[in-house]
Amino acid sequence: MTDSRTNSAADPPPASGADLHLELRGPGLRAGLAGALREAMRTGRLAPGTRLPASRSLAADLGVSRNTVVEAYAELVAEGWLTAQQGSGTRVATRVEPHRAAPDAPPTRPTRHRPRYGLLTGSPDLAGFPRTQWVTAARRALAAAPHDAFGYGDARGRVELRTALADYLARARGVYAEPERVVICSGFHHGLALMAQVLRARRVRAVAVEAYGLDLYRDLLTNAGLHTPPLYVDEHGARTDDLARLREVGAVLMTPAHQYPTGVALCPERRTAAVDWARATGGLILEDDYDGEFRYDRQPVGALQGLDPQRVVYFGSVSKSLAPGVRLGWMVLPEELVPEIVTAKGHGDYMTSALEQLTLAEFIASGAYDRHVRAMRLRYGRRRDQLVAVLRQRAPGIRVAGMAAGLQTVLELPRGTESSVLRAAARQGLAVSGLAQFGYEVADCGWQLPERDALVVNYAAPSDSAWAGALDALCRVMP
Repeated sequence: MTDSRTNSAADPPPASGADLHLELRGPGLRAGLAGALREAMRTGRLAPGTRLPASRSLAADLGVSRNTVVEAYAELVAEGWLTAQQGSGTRVATRVEPHRAAPDAPPTRPTRHRPRYGLLTGSPDLAGFPRTQWVTAARRALAAAPHDAFGYGDARGRVELRTALADYLARARGVYAEPERVVICSGFHHGLALMAQVLRARRVRAVAVEAYGLDLYRDLLTNAGLHTPPLYVDEHGARTDDLARLREVGAVLMTPAHQYPTGVALCPERRTAAVDWARATGGLILEDDYDGEFRYDRQPVGALQGLDPQRVVYFGSVSKSLAPGVRLGWMVLPEELVPEIVTAKGHGDYMTSALEQLTLAEFIASGAYDRHVRAMRLRYGRRRDQLVAVLRQRAPGIRVAGMAAGLQTVLELPRGTESSVLRAAARQGLAVSGLAQFGYEVADCGWQLPERDALVVNYAAPSDSAWAGALDALCRVMP
């Protein structure tokens, strides 16, 4: 007769030794126990040196007699699986693994050296994260957190953060944001994925995208079943008057305040054209305000959402203002979209960490967020000025563009030199992007991107200690 018994996960752990979960299978309890222990040791669940529960404790946990456990222990001691010493208890023995022939050496691959300096776009200066102030905000938030903060909560996010963001965005970015229309997400990528689900459910077939941008987001939309026709980008931003000629487009993804990565701002006439198109067609503008807080030598460019909150979906995050690892972003939605986004969110990542949300809410409400943004704006502004000054001295033929805001700039290169400059940068241990990797056009779009050789340089990313070396390496590879 086969007897199968299992100790419950709810049982209290033994008074000493490892807490065991064993299934006793076989013709007898002693053999079944010995076999279960042997398998646990063979597979590594019980590591060498682990102290096992006393025989009396394990017998009580398994509902067997103590003699059954004593006999099973003795069998395994005799086999060398266990050791038993007075005062030390019964422990898993250290066993010598059988010698195994070394596997054939894999084919040699070229070693990838980590770049000494990083000027790739996408990240702020991570060394500048305000650790002390963040910990202070976390402590205050945790102390004041209501009990329900530790439950599943509202899929829109904690009301404390939604309220703090509504006030901040109205004040700093000109966004019309009521807390009820704010949905917290895990960053722009998460928010765009939710929006893509909603657009597909609404039978939207295409989302227009800017001709320069990240392929990551184009791929996200494409994988959701949406076509992504490109909008030409020039020195005035995306050519939004072309939206009317694009077929089956129900939305457009844009970076109006600071086009990514070229750095130009969408001019007023094209802002108006985008909103007029959305009103006339019932379309949506998806506004990625990825680094709108950082502006230097121009008047602030407010969010496009302020022109028509019912036709613009506003996306923001702390990825550039604090750090991408915080994983907090937000969507400010037209009222009719809120239930649809909440439903889409419930199908996957239902909610982000409530404690992180409460910490950010406290960080904003206390004024620490504003102080941090001002401090980083000054730091990045100095970096930008140093970059311009050094290039003027050491590479006077290089034109700098897109410098008025944000964390990156575009260095215009002589025709046909982008690839060679990137190879030279790699030899110098310098990670930097070429403009070509951001370009996007399709065969039937009616135009071609101009031949333009340039580097996209993130002057915010290096730490203060690495900045001088990164700047020197950059100048050395300039043609």
